[in-house]
Amino acid sequence: MRFVIFRTPKPKSFSYKPRYYDPKKEEWERKKAEKGLHSKLSHHEELRLQMAKRWRKDELSPDNRLVTKVLLYSFYAIFIGGSIYLIIFTDFVEKMLALFGVVNK
Repeated sequence: MRFVIFRTPKPKSFSYKPRYYDPKKEEWERKKAEKGLHSKLSHHEELRLQMAKRWRKDELSPDNRLVTKVLLYSFYAIFIGGSIYLIIFTDFVEKMLALFGVVNK
């Protein structure tokens, strides 16, 4: 066996056989499986589809998401407005600074 120091090894070759993929057919099979009709999906894919269907039930409907967003944004607006009111129109900040000894009155 020869020992060669500065020789780089040849890259390993592999055989790649592309297969035809039809996204429309895949979607059609998925829809058939959702409705319970006979489909060509594997058992693993059918289980995954059932799990996704169950998780989608737990998600909020679009109407509930809209209500949640409106409530959240109104809470933010009230919080920011209240903070601005406390800072500008009351002596809350001065009292807090005096409490911590930052400002002497």
